[in-house]
Amino acid sequence: MAARGWLWLCLGAACCSLILGQKQVVEVAENADANLPCTAYSSQGGTAKRVEWKFQKGSVTVLFYHDGQFTDDYKNRAVFFPTEIQLKKVTRKDSGIYICEVLGNSFSQSQVELIVQVPPSKPKAEVPSVVTIGNKAVLTCVETDGNPRPTFKWFKNNVEVPIDPKTLTMFKNSSYSLDPKTGVLAFEPATAFDAGDYYCEAQNKVGGPEKSDTVRMDTSEVNVGAIVAAVVVLLIVLGLVIFGVWFAYSRGFFKRKDTSNKKVIYSQPSNRSDGEFKQTSSFLV
Repeated sequence: MAARGWLWLCLGAACCSLILGQKQVVEVAENADANLPCTAYSSQGGTAKRVEWKFQKGSVTVLFYHDGQFTDDYKNRAVFFPTEIQLKKVTRKDSGIYICEVLGNSFSQSQVELIVQVPPSKPKAEVPSVVTIGNKAVLTCVETDGNPRPTFKWFKNNVEVPIDPKTLTMFKNSSYSLDPKTGVLAFEPATAFDAGDYYCEAQNKVGGPEKSDTVRMDTSEVNVGAIVAAVVVLLIVLGLVIFGVWFAYSRGFFKRKDTSNKKVIYSQPSNRSDGEFKQTSSFLV
């Protein structure tokens, strides 16, 4: 959608303002003054009876100018004019949407988005110290202060890593992807040629590039001998366990005594008639 309205440059305040329909965008460097116009006031034709200003950041909206005065957080750093307010020495916390509401013969509202420009701070290069050849290696450049969001560059042995490895002989044997917007450099798979000293840079339109510390990344081959030795040891231990179980069974250590079959011994009856039969004593062995 094409821009509609006008472009306003404030060289002294190092700011610019662009109207897009009813929403206006103001960009200003941190610690400079910002002028936030209220186009809703102009639409009333001088019949405004009440003017209020609100600040919206994310899902939170606060009223900071009403009844002809600023709230405590703005009293010493804001100036009210019918057609605008001026914020003194804005910081990154002031970035957000400013809403001007005017009540005259009718109700009108206008919005202006303030973008406080902040140069990037020193980034941090997150680089693995050792990568196994054939595995994936991810390098990340971290910077959280810059506004607008900075773009990133990576350097290996003081040579800039190109977006396409085929464009530079030094990187033609590497297979990687590089995203300047996120600062992620991913080798997949890593090769012996990828070992080296790495650092990254962050830069936006506000300030010059900021360089991280240099971090060394080495590569190593898969240790086949160690893997074979580990498998052999595991098999020996497993064999000893199996032998121990077999030996215990063979010696009867796992057999339970069977007490279900008990011998019962009866004494022999004496010679007597059936009529004189009496049970003799018996005992259990």
